[in-house]
Amino acid sequence: MASRWTEREVPDQDGRTVLITGANSGLGFEAARVFARRNMVVVLACRDIGKADEARERIRTEVPAASVRTLELDLCSLASVRRAADRVIRDHARVDLLINNAGAVIRHREVTEDGFEKTLATNHLGAFAFTGRILERLLDTPGSRVVTVSSVGHKRGVMDFDDLHFTNGYRFNQAYFRSKLANLLFTYELQRRLAAAGAPTTAVAAHPGNARTAFGGDQLPIRIFTSPRLRLLTWWMLQDPATAALPIVRAAVDPTATGGTYYGPDGRNEWTGYPVEVRSTPQSHDTDAQQRLWELSEQLTGVSYPFGHH
Repeated sequence: MASRWTEREVPDQDGRTVLITGANSGLGFEAARVFARRNMVVVLACRDIGKADEARERIRTEVPAASVRTLELDLCSLASVRRAADRVIRDHARVDLLINNAGAVIRHREVTEDGFEKTLATNHLGAFAFTGRILERLLDTPGSRVVTVSSVGHKRGVMDFDDLHFTNGYRFNQAYFRSKLANLLFTYELQRRLAAAGAPTTAVAAHPGNARTAFGGDQLPIRIFTSPRLRLLTWWMLQDPATAALPIVRAAVDPTATGGTYYGPDGRNEWTGYPVEVRSTPQSHDTDAQQRLWELSEQLTGVSYPFGHH
């Protein structure tokens, strides 16, 4: 099918810089490989710097001329976010793409050093703070984009602004779905504010559908569905990581993508397939919720965005 969007559609990215969070494995790693093959400067921003270094060497083995760097970034720590952002500002004159890919499913409720519920901290608050702290580099770069990775699970997400951190009973799946809804509320509000400021940067979102990765692998249903023994039965529900990463890649480099666009697989339930523009829930387009989450995120992280400073 000629209409299928694949890696072949990715134009040469020579001279451009992409920063990907959570890029040592899974979808982030697959996207990094694509960008390295297209001559991009690739920065792997990961919590475990050792795993980031290993991922860099795996990419260099495949693409010897690749420019791949690593950055230590723990999104659960505002101090780590600040240190990593300072290094980005110091070491990179331009950032063309920021891909907020890192995510977590936390089985039992945990609280970070900053007092945040850990799923929300990893999947939203840390990304909000990091994006804000390096935004000046994006604003200095014409055609730059912020791509935030959501999930088909956002459809089951419910925002409870009176108990964002699940102090009144924790359900890990609801915490995850809420954080993925937050990713879209953040993207749409970020795009609105970028457009209002006349900024050269756009905000786009993507989701991978269902991928055969280690993500959430400590949960029995995921272990069952990703078992190689069941692949003949589950092929239509799950796809390989390289294909699952394509919506993220398309959101990042498709020249026709506009701010506020959301990409996902074109198959049944958006579980598998090739990347197309998809629709998110009415809840994700609630402008009051978008603004409320933004203001709360500013208060919690202490980070405000320098829209007018470019």
